[in-house]
Amino acid sequence: MQKTNRLLLATFALLGASAALAQSSVTIYGRVNTSVERQKVGGTSTTVMQNNSSRFGFKGTEDLGGGLKAGFQLESGFNSDTGTGSGWTHPTTGMTFARQSEVNLAGGFGMIRLGNFTPESYYATADYVSMHNHDTGTSSDAFYYDPVWFGGLSGGLSTTNKIGYRSPSLGGLTVDASVSLHEKTSGGKNGYDLAANYNIGALNLGAGYSNLDSNYQLGLRALYTFGQFTVGGYYQRNKDENQWTTTGAGTRNNFRLAGMYALGASEFHLNVGRAGKWSDVADSSATQWTLGYNYNFSKRTKVYAFYTKVDNKAGATYATGVAGEDFSSVALGVRHNF
Repeated sequence: MQKTNRLLLATFALLGASAALAQSSVTIYGRVNTSVERQKVGGTSTTVMQNNSSRFGFKGTEDLGGGLKAGFQLESGFNSDTGTGSGWTHPTTGMTFARQSEVNLAGGFGMIRLGNFTPESYYATADYVSMHNHDTGTSSDAFYYDPVWFGGLSGGLSTTNKIGYRSPSLGGLTVDASVSLHEKTSGGKNGYDLAANYNIGALNLGAGYSNLDSNYQLGLRALYTFGQFTVGGYYQRNKDENQWTTTGAGTRNNFRLAGMYALGASEFHLNVGRAGKWSDVADSSATQWTLGYNYNFSKRTKVYAFYTKVDNKAGATYATGVAGEDFSSVALGVRHNF
């Protein structure tokens, strides 16, 4: 009898442990993306090993019952070429969770998010069409502008101190909204971000809006897949009064077009971006184009090659930080997701 009771108790204990495990989960994930590149800035060429936004993170959920779930996500960048820690906006800092650190509650009403996370307006527009290397490294979009994310001379807010809401899917439409709290004793402004994504089979549409003080960006995006081809692009309108320069850059339009042809494990990529002239900065327009090839060994691992070039007018500093100097890179790399 005692033996039977012990067996029953052990069975109930195992069932209880299984139920607890089923109600919550934690996942470790990440990406290591490294390339060897021949880069040219102005008239100077160098051969470098390049980190392309390598990162690792933890995310998890707990089922609270009644359709309610609690979740979290912590994500840290690191320099895959040196092994050192990497902050989100300051690549030389130690290892932190500056890329993402949020807690959330989700249910039939959608999701409430608190903490530090990338503006969803970026994911809805620029990131969505950056297909060849995940908008990372030297071939990333040199022209996308976000007054909340990148901050600047007026004390931008980066991704931090945010309260966000994500709607449930409404016939393929999802909406994200957030406010970034400035947390200053005097002065300063809150930043606002709004994004919408609408997926209808092969057609994917998106829009994003960000505002900080008198600076804003508004972007529209479309992506369409037919057969082995995927084509897409986005258009962005910006106004900058005090982020890049104390006197302001004025207004600007920019766009990017991207295409991909998939053939078995191979992908062939071409994209071109054009930044118009800032209205208050002379000769500040620029063009970027990228030609790329990916070979997917699996869903997790690929090798790739690309050539990217940024042509700056006399007053433009994209990718170089030096007015009028151009940038180019020829790269061979490996990316592994885990």
